[in-house]
Amino acid sequence: MKIAAPGKHGFAPERLAAIDALLKARYLDTGGFANAQLLVARAGEIVHFSSQGPAREGGIAIDEGSLFRIASMTKPVTSVAFMMLVEEAKVALDTPVHHVLPEFKRTGVYAGGGAGVPFQTRHTDQPMRMVDLLRHTAGLTYGFQNRSNIDAAHRELKLENWHGGHDLDSFIAALAELPLEYSPGTSWNYSVATDVLGAVVQRVSGMRLEDFFRARIFEPLKMHDTFFTVPADKLDRLTDCYTLPDPVRAPTHKVMFDRGAESMWSVPFKLVSGGGGLVSTALDYHRFCCMLLNGGELDGARILGRKTIDLMTQNHLPGGADLTSMSKSLFSEAQNAGTGFGLGFAVTIDVARSMMPGSVGEFYWGGMFNTAFFVDPVERVHMVFMTQLSPSMIYPIRRELKTMIYAALN
Repeated sequence: MKIAAPGKHGFAPERLAAIDALLKARYLDTGGFANAQLLVARAGEIVHFSSQGPAREGGIAIDEGSLFRIASMTKPVTSVAFMMLVEEAKVALDTPVHHVLPEFKRTGVYAGGGAGVPFQTRHTDQPMRMVDLLRHTAGLTYGFQNRSNIDAAHRELKLENWHGGHDLDSFIAALAELPLEYSPGTSWNYSVATDVLGAVVQRVSGMRLEDFFRARIFEPLKMHDTFFTVPADKLDRLTDCYTLPDPVRAPTHKVMFDRGAESMWSVPFKLVSGGGGLVSTALDYHRFCCMLLNGGELDGARILGRKTIDLMTQNHLPGGADLTSMSKSLFSEAQNAGTGFGLGFAVTIDVARSMMPGSVGEFYWGGMFNTAFFVDPVERVHMVFMTQLSPSMIYPIRRELKTMIYAALN
């Protein structure tokens, strides 16, 4: 791995080093995170890469080869895969979802019931379209939202249990039997929409989702350490993953969620999740970010066209709204104020309202284990952050990283 001189790329090295010091003092020494890895790049050149903490309990330190579960950072990959099919004119953003997934033909909007009472539904005001899946306006939800009878049904039916009874097709069939939270296009709710988008990619392409990712995205981009299932010869590089059972009353009492040596990611999941199933490295995701920053191309491999990337990174919320006015979600990977949503990413539309340094047009997302990335096309800067602790909303780590990275720009 080559690391460029920060000063030659407009960064103050001592200010970048201060980020590592903060991570150690605030998160590692206090027991909040077991480890932390930070990559900062400008114009595709890595200007800062740091690794702190052990990969496993009592083990060696994380390094550039360490593998991390990136959870919802899978969503931009699935969105890119879908847009590749759009570029081939095999599907369009305004295509009704039921044209590809006929299971959704009769899915209605919640009008009552649940908790043992049959659901009542009404017709949608307009059909769910592909763009609704990409921008989370489809009317779907997640079981962990804990805010409605519909997400309660997700939990009861174990819809999001990847090692459970459902494969991607039977997941779609079961999901389509539940009502939508709202009529598509009228609100924003973080949801399994990108898992549904993965099923669209699978059916339109005629390839298994994991095969499409590998052949069309990972191999061309030389992302050799990104996969849904960790190969046996790479399992020793997979980090331990933790969770906080009671993040409010015991914010540093983490327990093991998935032990790297015997990980659930070492066995193929029956339900392949385009919304959250990938494992990757910081260097692999760096290459994905470079492709996005370069307008869809990296080292001669063209994944998407430049104008497609431009389209994806604009705000697609109806009427130019931001998440503050449209979100019904109790859980979000985004700060709402000044934030729109594009085709697979949150997008900064008003820097002042976000109350963080940044640029209009910056796009980003993160995962439930506190991984995160952002890409700033104006400053040509991007970041990849890796650790392994859920839930992701317990610490303001993303705000802190963003603030300090921009503060390091000369």
